Amino acid sequence: MIMLAEETLLEPLFLQKTMGKRVAIIGAGVSGLASVRACLEEGLEPTCFERSDGVGGLWEFSDHAEEGRGSIYHSVFTNSSKEMMCFPDFPYPDNYPIFMHRSKLQEYITTFAKEKNLLRYIRFKTLVSKIKKRPDFSVTGQWDVVTEKDGKQESAVFDGVMICTGHHVYPNLPKDNFSGLKEFKGKYFHSREYKGPEEFKGKRVLVIGLGNSASDIAIELSHTAAQVIISSRSGSWIMSRVWDDGFPWDMVFLNRFDNFVRNNLPTFISDWCYVKKMNGRFKHENYGLMPLDGTLRKEPVINDELPARIICGAITIKPTVKEFKETSVVFQDGTVFEAVDTIIFATGYGYAYPFLDESILKSRNNEMTLFKNVFPPCLEKSTLAMIGFIQALGAAIPTVDMQSRWAVRVIKGTCPLPPVSDMMHDIDEKMKMRLKWFGNSQALQTDYIVYMDEIASFIGAKPNMFWLFLTDPKLAVEVYFGPCTPYQFRLTGPGKWPGARNAILTQWDRTLKPMQTRIVGYPQKPYPLFEWLKLLAIPIILIAAFLALN
Repeated sequence: MIMLAEETLLEPLFLQKTMGKRVAIIGAGVSGLASVRACLEEGLEPTCFERSDGVGGLWEFSDHAEEGRGSIYHSVFTNSSKEMMCFPDFPYPDNYPIFMHRSKLQEYITTFAKEKNLLRYIRFKTLVSKIKKRPDFSVTGQWDVVTEKDGKQESAVFDGVMICTGHHVYPNLPKDNFSGLKEFKGKYFHSREYKGPEEFKGKRVLVIGLGNSASDIAIELSHTAAQVIISSRSGSWIMSRVWDDGFPWDMVFLNRFDNFVRNNLPTFISDWCYVKKMNGRFKHENYGLMPLDGTLRKEPVINDELPARIICGAITIKPTVKEFKETSVVFQDGTVFEAVDTIIFATGYGYAYPFLDESILKSRNNEMTLFKNVFPPCLEKSTLAMIGFIQALGAAIPTVDMQSRWAVRVIKGTCPLPPVSDMMHDIDEKMKMRLKWFGNSQALQTDYIVYMDEIASFIGAKPNMFWLFLTDPKLAVEVYFGPCTPYQFRLTGPGKWPGARNAILTQWDRTLKPMQTRIVGYPQKPYPLFEWLKLLAIPIILIAAFLALN
């Protein structure tokens, strides 16, 4: 039975008239929680529908893969450091480790939802089965949202919809791409089904793929399995969480000054610097990991152990699979892996939104086209937003926080989008840049700092560096030369947080504190501005020496 909105929500008519626009939010992961909070900040009325019984989305661990939900393995640790992946006005506790086990992150997400009083807006164990335009959509921009719970179906009307289901739900298992797979007598499955190494003791395992999940799983299995082989078609750069001078990689790598230099150097110099930096820890050619095109900024693998497991012989790297036999695998180089027990396909994910008509998102050449990876450009009214449909070399939480802050202002009507022609032009230009920087297979990837600044500029939350250097030089130096932490995007604009300045100036204190368990001196913090001043001093010294000799 389909119920009317008034029957479903049981709200008095006078109360409905006093509330802001009503927004349906699909999913209660970090994207959904950010969207709920953004709606409340703008005076909108959110209703979040979550098919499970808890918050966290991908990070809510289950000991088995569940249909329609992201799935992770027991041993997952974050690839982003805690200062770089927090909600911008909600730092992690000082004693949290720099890189966290998934249980610590889930604890943080749950605490955030409780502290911000978001749980009251979430309807758990509720499946969204249909979202469709109302007949008068071109005038009202409203949507009919049909949900199911305990076998009962309900329908309600919303002024806006924010889809927050992520893009790690529907596994890509390319069975048709591999000859002979149907004849293989061993076990094979997608990496989303993997939970732990226990059942693989003494087994001979092939992992297909060289992303973060593939590397993590192969390393974990290499401690118990008899043999582990990784098959990679194109290779990948491997970055360690422990970066220059032992600092977290993202707090050193992701800063405004370095990003400006990388993006404005001549291409051949930028490419040379990038390859040299990525090869600084070890020569990828020697380990069979070198990407086919090393100059592409394709998302690298964040892993601390893979080179060590390769050099110790615990993991072997092979090229792509040519064909499968009943009990063996033949690679493109002609070598054979005999007596294979298990194949794990770590081959990524596709994306699907079965509750939504495909034509809404695929507006051109049957491809998904979104303005700034958020808004379908051809809707008559901009009242549907995709939150979290992006991949950047940066943390997801601050990214979805920024997207949702912008999206709710667009839905509210206080931040109109450009004309359709301008949005389509922007989409085309961004696609050209993605092909240049990231390659054909990286449709969701973007430059983290550039993207965050673009979205922040729409709502007046982008830091004004010129003004900061004039009025607060100490803060300006940390913002420009230090890590681009999420707090920067709560310094100004709607949602401004009074604690943002102090959070930025103390971010290294919180970073280093959990490691100060044996005090052997003062904690050493990086001073990136001074490092660049040293580099600038080199040509000055050379010029001075040349003039002195002449």
